[in-house]
Amino acid sequence: MTLRVGISGYGLAGRYFHAPLLKAAGFEIAGVLTRNPERTAHAKADFPDTEVVSTISDLLALELDLLVVASANVVHAEEAIAGLRAGVPVVVDKPMGRSLAETEEIIAVSKETGVMVSTYFNRLFDSDALTVKKAIAEGAIGNVFRLDSRFERFRPNSNPQSWREASSAADGGGNLLDLGPHLVSLALNWFGPAEVTYASVRSIRGLADDDIVINLKHESGVDSYLSASAIIGSDGPRIRLSGSNGSLVIQDLDGQESRLRSGEKPNGGVWTPPAVTPAFIHRGDQITEYPAEPGNYTLFYAAVRDAIVGTGTWPVTPDDALAVAKILDDARALSIR
Repeated sequence: MTLRVGISGYGLAGRYFHAPLLKAAGFEIAGVLTRNPERTAHAKADFPDTEVVSTISDLLALELDLLVVASANVVHAEEAIAGLRAGVPVVVDKPMGRSLAETEEIIAVSKETGVMVSTYFNRLFDSDALTVKKAIAEGAIGNVFRLDSRFERFRPNSNPQSWREASSAADGGGNLLDLGPHLVSLALNWFGPAEVTYASVRSIRGLADDDIVINLKHESGVDSYLSASAIIGSDGPRIRLSGSNGSLVIQDLDGQESRLRSGEKPNGGVWTPPAVTPAFIHRGDQITEYPAEPGNYTLFYAAVRDAIVGTGTWPVTPDDALAVAKILDDARALSIR
């Protein structure tokens, strides 16, 4: 049985981060919602048999097994709720909602209709994320007490034409809603429930927030120090995980994002060569390589496929989405005080 999926939005997210991975996981791209002529041409070039439509109702009329909302954040709730009310399971690109209240609204409709909604925390399937989980399970660095996790870049010139950079937080713009969900979802996945102890959410370049710091205290005893910035001239390591017997250090991302952006696809659902980023355990001057796990975003949609047909569980639950949304709301509120 081939599952039929409709994708709302065919920009960067829809074309490069969802469509190829859905195909790799065995879905048929039955329809694409876009009103942009250039993106319409892209969709037809990528999937000649797909139907391109201009409204969410037309997309939902295509007898879908899954709706993927990859449109601008401002319409996530509207489109997700339309899918749920039509009886179609939904995956919403992060963030599920622009606020905790909007996320709760979506999930309330999911509970009311009995139709599942999930959100696209694909970074759970990065090489670094899977390597961290393995290191924790193996006790490779002893008792873990601190996480430093960063998505830092240096882009001194902002882009007023980008809705992510130019839109207000109320309209879904800014780094807190763009990279914040990745940082927070990973920390919660690794170390469990947490509260915000410090937050700074600010704009350095004059548009939407582009420099954020969130500190979390987990019930498990771990402290997480999270950073997402577009204006850091010397970025730190992607991950530094510290325990009683050393620190696991991972410098870079695994390249899946750049490979997808360049048009490369995971053949048969597998990256060749594997998407692996080196990991090292530091014990003072002693540095040893730690075997890294290969990353693979296709695993997200493979899990979604299995959940739809009843042979597996959803990779991200509504409770996961709510926990992330609450921390992001709390971080924004704490930063304002």
